[in-house]
Parts: sequence; structure tokens; C-alpha cells
Amino acid sequence: MKVILHIGAHRCATRSFQNYLTRKGDHLSQYGIVSWGPERTRKGLLHGVQPGAVSVTGRDPVERAKGRIALQLVAMQEAGTAALVISDARMLGALEQSLSLGALYPGAGEQLSRLDHAFDGAVTDVMLNIRSPESFWASALSLRLEQSLRLPNARTLARIAASPRSWRDVIQDIYCAMPGARIRVFAHEVFASQPEAQLSAMTGVDCPPARGSFRLNACARLPELRSDLPERFARALPEGDGRWMPFSEAETASLRESYYDDMMWLVGGADGLAELVEDPNKSDITATPPAAADRVPQDDLTRGQMHDPDTGRLAGTG
Repeated sequence: MKVILHIGAHRCATRSFQNYLTRKGDHLSQYGIVSWGPERTRKGLLHGVQPGAVSVTGRDPVERAKGRIALQLVAMQEAGTAALVISDARMLGALEQSLSLGALYPGAGEQLSRLDHAFDGAVTDVMLNIRSPESFWASALSLRLEQSLRLPNARTLARIAASPRSWRDVIQDIYCAMPGARIRVFAHEVFASQPEAQLSAMTGVDCPPARGSFRLNACARLPELRSDLPERFARALPEGDGRWMPFSEAETASLRESYYDDMMWLVGGADGLAELVEDPNKSDITATPPAAADRVPQDDLTRGQMHDPDTGRLAGTG
């Protein structure tokens, strides 16, 4: 049985992918594909894996978690499951920690190492979505502004833009934490609107196409932000109808350049650590790495919340 961890990242259409798994669950189960989302991972399954409050019973929470996970995996395998997809961006780390420190998932290695220990080496595949940093950070900052009314100052933005940590470092941390798993990387600019292509690449099954408004949690555009926020925050936002991009031109260029470097490293084989999944439509991402965040039409996205906070034909494996 394949055990696939879909670890996000945040703001990379992760909830849309989870929505697709839920909407197509009955179809996928016919081919032995089962998915667990945040409704499972955050309600007991992974309790005790990461440091936290110690149980009053005195029992080792990590060992209890290992036993709980092992029982669940055995039950899935005995039920004939061919691939179990566990999707939760929080497994990679807390988005707020990245925002506070101004670096991409600085605790990813420790987080995933504990997770690998809890799964006792059962994880076969890791699925990571990445996004051009200027768009990733802008989306994360916009979400934080909506939720907690916190505007970044110039020093915060400069620290993020100057951070030497890139997706390459995150991938290296994942490899060190889970050396037995195959790591596959999906560019948000290519795959945000293709959840079926992502799942097909991971499972080898020709998965049904996504239909309807499955996309969730798109970043609010400037008019929405200005209308939803208190006046003093709305006045601090620039004019225009597009997305809020808080970085200066120089900072944006620096962040985008780091993404070009990461993409070329991935295209070149990533030193054997990970595999960049190609566009199923055969577009050549090797010639021009997808650095521009607006490559995917985002007007089509439907805003909403699921966590942290149709029909189709399924072919056989191949």
C-alpha cells in the first residue's frame, strides 16, 4: 500500500486539492484510493506526534501515536487500499511561524522527522506544492491581514525578501527527515487548477477531472480587502483591482530570482533528492520556469474555508 503525505505548502491550492479528494472520494475508492484530510489528522490521528502538553495518564504520547497510526494503516491495508493520501499543510509546519520568522518553514525538518518516526517508515511518497515566493508571501500576508488585522512593515518585508532560505532548502530538509520516501514537487503555477493531474501522478491512476467550483480559499483582491477591512487598514492599501503585492520591485525581483534558481535545480534533477513533476499538457517548463504568479487565472477561484480553515470516469491503473 502506498502511503502518500501531501504536506502542502500553504497558499498553494492545498484546500482545493483536499476538496477534490472529498468530492471524488466515492469514485476514487473504487480504485483503492482513500484520502484523509485535516478532519482526521487534527482530530486525534496525529495527536502526540509533535511536542505539546503531556498526557495526564503518564503514557508516552509518541508511542501511543505510533500505535494508533499503525492500527489505522493495517486496517486500510486489510481493506484492500492501494493508496492512502494524507493531506494536511500543517504537517510541513505552521504558516504563522514562517511569517513570524520571515523564512520558509524553518522547522520543516524537525516536524517531518517526528512524523516519519510516528509512521515507523511506512511513508512511501511525499507530495509538495511550491509557489513563486513573492506570490506565496503576498498571499500569506493577505490572509493574515484578513484574519488578524496585522499589516507588515517595511522591515518585515525586507527581512522576508533577504532570507536565504528557499524551496530548495525545504526540499533538502524533507529528504533528510524522510529518506525512505520519494519526494515529488508540483509547481503551483502549473498544477493549481489540476488536482486530478497531481493525484494521477502520485497514484498512477487516471483520475476523474475536477468539475464545478471545487476551488477554495483564494486570496482576496484589493477591492474585497478594502471593503472588508476597517478604514484605517483599507487606507494603507494601494489603489487598483488586482491582488495586494506588498513587496517593492527590487524585493519582488529578488524573491522571483530565487524561484528561478530553485526551478532550474529541480529541472536539473535536484541532486537526486526530489522529482519535479512535469505539466501533463506537455508545456515546456524547462525553458521558462513558472515564476510569474499570475500564470494561473485566479479569477476562477472560489473563496471559502474548509480547514485551518460531478461525476467522472475512472480508468484502470497504468
